Amino acid sequence: MDHVMDGTAYAWSALGGDRAMPSRIEYRTVEGALPSSLPVMELARSCVAACSLAAAELAARRTGGPLPRVIVDDAAVATAFVSERELLVDGRVPHTFAPLSRFWRAKDGWVRTHANYPHHRARLLDALGIPDPGGETGDDAATVGRLASELTLRAAEEIEETVNAAGGLAIAVRGPVEWAAHPQGLAAAALPLVHRERLGHGPVRSLSALPATGPVLPASGVRVLDLTRVLAGPVATRTLALLGADVLRIDAPQLPEIADHHADTGFGKRSAVLDLGSRADRDTFEDLLSTADVVVTGYRPGALDRHGLAPAALAERRPGVVVARLSAWGTEGPWAGRRGFDSLVQAASGIAATESGPDGRPGALPAQALDHGSGYLLAAGVLRALTEQQDEGGSRLATLALARTAAWLLTGIGGSAPVGAAREADRTGRSAPADDTRSRPAETTGPLGTMRYARSPVAFDGSPEDWASPPGVWGTDRPAWR
Repeated sequence: MDHVMDGTAYAWSALGGDRAMPSRIEYRTVEGALPSSLPVMELARSCVAACSLAAAELAARRTGGPLPRVIVDDAAVATAFVSERELLVDGRVPHTFAPLSRFWRAKDGWVRTHANYPHHRARLLDALGIPDPGGETGDDAATVGRLASELTLRAAEEIEETVNAAGGLAIAVRGPVEWAAHPQGLAAAALPLVHRERLGHGPVRSLSALPATGPVLPASGVRVLDLTRVLAGPVATRTLALLGADVLRIDAPQLPEIADHHADTGFGKRSAVLDLGSRADRDTFEDLLSTADVVVTGYRPGALDRHGLAPAALAERRPGVVVARLSAWGTEGPWAGRRGFDSLVQAASGIAATESGPDGRPGALPAQALDHGSGYLLAAGVLRALTEQQDEGGSRLATLALARTAAWLLTGIGGSAPVGAAREADRTGRSAPADDTRSRPAETTGPLGTMRYARSPVAFDGSPEDWASPPGVWGTDRPAWR
């Protein structure tokens, strides 16, 4: 059964890796990190371990040397999994959830809403017949009160369907058993943790040898088009940027990113805006695609198809491309085309109910672990595809879903201690000490101000300790490769 396998071994197998390689990982464990009734720390550790191993594998291929030692430090992992809460910009604490993004009592249970973006807030209120004051008072106390009163008059699933039909975001809170029997729960559980597919023909990838000095950057020379939004996709592309990739994030000008989310996930990347409905901007995008190596998407299935950005269409126009895509609910099932976020998947899948308090109010994981974990797995999928292409060529696709990551968490992941940690204890009589450098937030000054931020937990011998640059102002970079 999946849940009795070691978490790292399971994730690495899902990525198509050599099953002997996880034994080379050195774990540095700490007690009490990311406390939860579910094995959140093991999920976090396993996802970072798989990503670090994929990076080390590609590094070994490009240096011609042995596989570097991979180090997974629990303290660094735990800090990185709450990176959005570690962030300070000029001493200011970030705003991560708007007042209308929360749990609410319904007539027969609980619902979770997500209204961080103005257009999602407007759709939520419109669907329920509540005037939206907009502007600075869009989430004022009166609006919160009106919404709370309205929701208590309606059944949770009625709210879910009404808001979804209007393009908003609301989910009825379900228990694990209820979700396991739900058509979307069944569809998500049937998916592989990482779906890997060869899309078509493409040349064998030729990556130059890495320099003998300086940090080992296994993704250097790789161009990544980043078409993702909060939070899992940007975590993946932030990781690829750490490892040397030229990452260019593209957003629509009419959909600005939340400033604090951009600040958290924009390290090492550049940010540009293109209106794909404009002929001139579309031509610019096609020029970028013509020399891109990787395209990462984080929109619901089908949302980008009208722009010719479905995986098969991308591979047809750019043979040899690696496409990595992530969605909330997955590519199968009745909710495949729905919008979603980590908090909503937690509510639907039984996680919020499992984490509920003594008063029965739904709870949450100690981190947005579905987002962060899926992000590291998505980056690992890209790195593994780049390694495989050096032997076999071909266009590649890696697909993940937050709902599938949730199913993995709910099955228990694996044992209470990683296999590698047991080996280290047997050899030394104790666990290796935590890495104080990576587990402590760093500080830098850049275009956004003075920033305190979490370092990346992805580490192997010779790996970079930090990103090459802090985030710039959203949408202000030229849409061009370096």
